[in-house]
Amino acid sequence: MMPDNLPELRDIHLPEAISAFPPAYGWWVILLLLIFIFFLFLLIRKLLLRSKKRYALRLLQSCSDNSLSSAEEMSKILRRICLVKYPHASSLFGQEWIDFLNNHCKSKLSSQTADLLLNAPYIKKNSSRYSNVDIVNLRRFCEKWIGENL
Repeated sequence: MMPDNLPELRDIHLPEAISAFPPAYGWWVILLLLIFIFFLFLLIRKLLLRSKKRYALRLLQSCSDNSLSSAEEMSKILRRICLVKYPHASSLFGQEWIDFLNNHCKSKLSSQTADLLLNAPYIKKNSSRYSNVDIVNLRRFCEKWIGENL
Protein backbone atom coordinates (compact mmCIF):
# COMPACT_ATOMS: atom_id res chain seq x y z
CA MET A 1 0.00 0.00 0.00
CA MET A 2 1.17 3.46 -0.79
CA PRO A 3 1.33 6.17 1.70
CA ASP A 4 -1.22 8.97 1.26
CA ASN A 5 0.77 12.07 0.17
CA LEU A 6 -2.21 14.15 -0.88
CA PRO A 7 -2.49 16.17 2.33
CA GLU A 8 1.02 17.50 1.80
CA LEU A 9 0.27 18.92 -1.69
CA ARG A 10 -0.71 22.55 -1.94
CA ASP A 11 -2.49 24.46 -4.71
CA ILE A 12 -0.34 26.17 -7.29
CA HIS A 13 -0.51 29.96 -6.91
CA LEU A 14 0.23 32.01 -10.01
CA PRO A 15 2.17 35.23 -9.56
CA GLU A 16 0.32 38.52 -9.94
CA ALA A 17 0.06 39.93 -13.47
CA ILE A 18 2.78 42.37 -14.44
CA SER A 19 1.45 45.89 -14.97
CA ALA A 20 2.29 47.74 -18.19
CA PHE A 21 2.52 51.02 -16.31
CA PRO A 22 4.73 52.74 -15.55
CA PRO A 23 6.70 51.90 -18.67
CA ALA A 24 10.34 51.08 -18.40
CA TYR A 25 12.98 53.74 -18.98
CA GLY A 26 13.77 52.39 -22.43
CA TRP A 27 10.27 53.21 -23.68
CA TRP A 28 10.61 56.78 -22.41
CA VAL A 29 13.90 57.10 -24.30
CA ILE A 30 12.30 55.80 -27.49
CA LEU A 31 9.36 58.20 -27.09
CA LEU A 32 11.69 61.17 -26.57
CA LEU A 33 13.77 60.09 -29.56
CA LEU A 34 10.66 59.98 -31.78
CA ILE A 35 9.59 63.43 -30.61
CA PHE A 36 13.09 64.77 -31.26
CA ILE A 37 13.12 63.28 -34.78
CA PHE A 38 9.70 64.79 -35.52
CA PHE A 39 10.79 68.29 -34.48
CA LEU A 40 14.06 67.90 -36.35
CA PHE A 41 12.08 66.99 -39.48
CA LEU A 42 9.92 70.10 -39.07
CA LEU A 43 12.99 72.30 -38.60
CA ILE A 44 14.76 70.92 -41.67
CA ARG A 45 11.60 71.32 -43.74
CA LYS A 46 11.23 74.93 -42.65
CA LEU A 47 14.88 75.68 -43.43
CA LEU A 48 14.56 74.14 -46.89
CA LEU A 49 11.47 76.18 -47.67
CA ARG A 50 13.14 79.32 -46.41
CA SER A 51 16.22 78.61 -48.49
CA LYS A 52 14.09 78.33 -51.65
CA LYS A 53 12.67 81.76 -50.92
CA ARG A 54 16.11 83.23 -50.26
CA TYR A 55 17.45 81.69 -53.46
CA ALA A 56 14.59 83.11 -55.53
CA LEU A 57 15.01 86.55 -53.96
CA ARG A 58 18.76 86.44 -54.68
CA LEU A 59 17.99 85.61 -58.31
CA LEU A 60 15.62 88.55 -58.39
CA GLN A 61 18.26 90.88 -56.96
CA SER A 62 20.81 89.67 -59.49
CA CYS A 63 18.76 91.24 -62.26
CA SER A 64 18.98 94.66 -60.66
CA ASP A 65 19.39 96.86 -63.71
CA ASN A 66 16.24 98.52 -64.98
CA SER A 67 16.29 97.13 -68.48
CA LEU A 68 13.97 94.93 -70.47
CA SER A 69 16.34 92.01 -70.03
CA SER A 70 15.78 92.19 -66.26
CA ALA A 71 12.01 92.09 -66.84
CA GLU A 72 12.54 89.00 -68.96
CA GLU A 73 14.61 87.42 -66.17
CA MET A 74 11.87 88.20 -63.63
CA SER A 75 9.38 86.42 -65.84
CA LYS A 76 11.68 83.39 -65.98
CA ILE A 77 12.04 83.37 -62.19
CA LEU A 78 8.26 83.36 -61.72
CA ARG A 79 7.93 80.52 -64.24
CA ARG A 80 10.63 78.49 -62.47
CA ILE A 81 8.83 78.87 -59.15
CA CYS A 82 5.58 77.76 -60.76
CA LEU A 83 7.28 74.67 -62.19
CA VAL A 84 8.03 73.58 -58.63
CA LYS A 85 5.06 74.86 -56.65
CA TYR A 86 2.21 75.02 -59.19
CA PRO A 87 3.01 72.64 -62.08
CA HIS A 88 -0.39 73.16 -63.72
CA ALA A 89 0.33 76.90 -64.05
CA SER A 90 3.54 76.48 -66.00
CA SER A 91 1.58 76.06 -69.22
CA LEU A 92 -0.46 79.25 -68.76
CA PHE A 93 0.20 82.23 -70.99
CA GLY A 94 -1.33 85.59 -71.78
CA GLN A 95 -4.13 86.87 -69.60
CA GLU A 96 -4.52 83.48 -67.91
CA TRP A 97 -0.92 83.77 -66.64
CA ILE A 98 -1.55 87.28 -65.30
CA ASP A 99 -4.80 86.17 -63.65
CA PHE A 100 -3.01 83.25 -62.02
CA LEU A 101 -0.30 85.54 -60.64
CA ASN A 102 -2.88 88.04 -59.39
CA ASN A 103 -4.93 85.29 -57.73
CA HIS A 104 -1.92 84.07 -55.78
CA CYS A 105 -0.82 87.45 -54.45
CA LYS A 106 -2.50 90.13 -52.36
CA SER A 107 -1.19 92.95 -54.53
CA LYS A 108 -2.21 92.96 -58.18
CA LEU A 109 -0.28 93.76 -61.32
CA SER A 110 -1.29 96.98 -63.06
CA SER A 111 -2.16 96.64 -66.73
CA GLN A 112 1.04 98.38 -67.93
CA THR A 113 3.24 96.20 -65.69
CA ALA A 114 1.34 93.04 -66.67
CA ASP A 115 1.84 93.94 -70.32
CA LEU A 116 5.56 94.35 -69.66
CA LEU A 117 5.69 90.93 -68.00
CA LEU A 118 4.00 89.29 -70.97
CA ASN A 119 5.85 91.08 -73.76
CA ALA A 120 9.34 91.61 -72.33
CA PRO A 121 10.97 88.83 -74.38
CA TYR A 122 9.56 90.27 -77.62
CA ILE A 123 10.37 93.96 -77.21
CA LYS A 124 13.44 95.53 -78.81
CA LYS A 125 16.16 96.33 -76.30
CA ASN A 126 16.15 100.11 -76.89
CA SER A 127 12.38 100.50 -77.07
CA SER A 128 10.80 103.40 -75.19
CA ARG A 129 7.46 101.64 -74.83
CA TYR A 130 8.06 100.96 -71.13
CA SER A 131 9.64 103.13 -68.48
CA ASN A 132 11.90 102.23 -65.60
CA VAL A 133 8.94 102.72 -63.25
CA ASP A 134 7.19 99.74 -64.83
CA ILE A 135 10.26 97.57 -64.30
CA VAL A 136 10.55 98.71 -60.67
CA ASN A 137 6.84 97.94 -60.14
CA LEU A 138 7.35 94.51 -61.68
CA ARG A 139 10.29 93.86 -59.34
CA ARG A 140 8.20 94.85 -56.29
CA PHE A 141 5.38 92.59 -57.44
CA CYS A 142 7.83 89.70 -57.92
CA GLU A 143 9.25 90.20 -54.42
CA LYS A 144 5.76 90.16 -52.89
CA TRP A 145 4.69 87.17 -54.97
CA ILE A 146 7.78 85.16 -54.01
CA GLY A 147 7.30 86.13 -50.36
CA GLU A 148 3.72 84.92 -50.34
CA ASN A 149 4.19 81.75 -52.39
CA LEU A 150 7.45 80.26 -51.14
